[in-house]
Amino acid sequence: MKTQKRSNSERAFSKGYQAGIDGRSRSLCPHDTGEARQTWLSGWREGREDHWGGINKAALAQKMSTL
Repeated sequence: MKTQKRSNSERAFSKGYQAGIDGRSRSLCPHDTGEARQTWLSGWREGREDHWGGINKAALAQKMSTL
């Protein structure tokens, strides 16, 4: 049975979220334009909100498993 790849938008959101939760700058977005950039920035914003809200490692692992 073959595994199904995640879509590019799911991957962009997840990578953006990781950057945000780690406290990295949004200027590090690897996408120049388009939908992937917007999706990455949405993930980054959510990650920053969680970072500021004090999400701990256990809650982060649970949240990432649902993404």
